[in-house]
Amino acid sequence: MAILALYFLSPVIGEMVSGSSPPSEFFTVFGLLVLPLLYGGGALIIRELSVIWGKGWASILIMGLAYGIIEEGLMVKSFFDPGWVDLGILGEYGRFLGVNWVWTVMLTLFHCVFSIAVPILLVNIAMPDQAGKRWISDRWLKRLGAAFIVNVIVGFLLFTKYFPGPLEYSVAAIVVISLFAIAHGIPAHPFHSDGGLKRPRRFYFLGLLLGSGILLIGWVVPSTGVHPIVPIIMEVVLAMLCLLAAIRWSDAGRAWDERHKLALAAGALSFLLFMDLILLSQMIIEMGAVALIVTIGLVLMWSKVSRRERAAKADLPEVRQ
Repeated sequence: MAILALYFLSPVIGEMVSGSSPPSEFFTVFGLLVLPLLYGGGALIIRELSVIWGKGWASILIMGLAYGIIEEGLMVKSFFDPGWVDLGILGEYGRFLGVNWVWTVMLTLFHCVFSIAVPILLVNIAMPDQAGKRWISDRWLKRLGAAFIVNVIVGFLLFTKYFPGPLEYSVAAIVVISLFAIAHGIPAHPFHSDGGLKRPRRFYFLGLLLGSGILLIGWVVPSTGVHPIVPIIMEVVLAMLCLLAAIRWSDAGRAWDERHKLALAAGALSFLLFMDLILLSQMIIEMGAVALIVTIGLVLMWSKVSRRERAAKADLPEVRQ
């Protein structure tokens, strides 16, 4: 059950909730075959590797960055293609040495957060008894990895007629390999913090800042005409500051509970859900329906998690003064 949940939740968030593939496009033969294998397969592989290696969220986030490069750089080639359908002004703005740099940074962070981290976090919260356990045997993990690679190769050959230069493509592949090597070598708990635990609402607004900032910086700042290095630096600084805040506010992940984690994920998703509701006001009913369903699901999860935490506290023995 956990496998199926993550396999389909990752593409639902990365494609449908984001508006890239509304339900009418998602629920097609192409959408149900290619997108879950790409998104869900990637999320499952990353999640399983983190468990096999005995790693934590730092490793997952690093592999999430690698996933963004695999999808957008190695498969669909949008990092390099100036004519990619979704680029708009980013096909020219910030393009240097054959790379769409502003788009590259934005999409790498987007996929790390929305395609990998948030789905894994939500499934772990929904099924806490499965967190930290292997879901897939070594044999089936190898088969999933092979299918994922074939999917990437087919996408590379068929999605667009644009093919990047061998140097740009080779560098992207080397960066992916390097990120996986770093994820394998990084300690399970690399951070130390003496910060106190903050309330869940702090994590909600932190997630909202990260989720909205990634997209707004990438799309709005370029329209001001500032030098392309400005939005790139802003994206990286935003991601680093949000990471440092999450580390400090959770005592490096040692103090927070499922409410804080869910609040962080819900905050990150809120901007996408808000944009979907705006589309609803423009008579695109299916996107509004997606937003309402996801919002209801998050509210129900919050209710369940809150009851679970209250029950856990009630079971604790009283401390005598």
